[in-house]
Amino acid sequence: MTSWLHEQRLAAVCAAVRQCRARSVLDLGCGDGELLTRLAAEPRIERILGVDLCRASLERARDRLARVETGGAQVALIHGCLTKAGSRLAGFDCAVLVETIEHVAPERLSSLERAIFSRMRPGRVVVTTPNAEFNPLLGVPPHRFRHPDHRFEWDRERFRRWAAGTAARHGYGVACHDVAGCHPRLGGASQMAVFDLTPAGTGRVAA
Repeated sequence: MTSWLHEQRLAAVCAAVRQCRARSVLDLGCGDGELLTRLAAEPRIERILGVDLCRASLERARDRLARVETGGAQVALIHGCLTKAGSRLAGFDCAVLVETIEHVAPERLSSLERAIFSRMRPGRVVVTTPNAEFNPLLGVPPHRFRHPDHRFEWDRERFRRWAAGTAARHGYGVACHDVAGCHPRLGGASQMAVFDLTPAGTGRVAA
């Protein structure tokens, strides 16, 4: 069952996709397909591609998609490593990574960044990741992460530095938001960065 915090997170991502009027969407690290089913119901979206490294998750996503009505979008799922994917996933209006980057080893984040922002190069990229400042409200001890597969969890300042640096390196603008709950001091359970390709960035040559 999806928690109310995750429902808020998915709603925020769908709103960001809707806002840019995307017709084609990449769900990078699509997992069991919770976001895929919501995107498939969006009437404007015509093409969706989900990518994940876990074959079992992809099978569960296929089962989930088979049980829901879609808005007519073509939905495909592929098995693959995000840090090695690149130009073959180019040409999409929007890419989303929901609670995905924290599963990547910090030393491989630069490879993920290049794959998405230099080679795939969608018009909009939406990234959510846990906000470490919120962990005490979830009962997570200071020396632990929320999930055993997480390689890191950032506070909001660290996430904003990463987002700003990524945007500057690749010709994108970026805005960061608290999502999934709103504590006056600790922010949301997650944090979201919305990257938009700038007019100057559209002329860049992919690395």
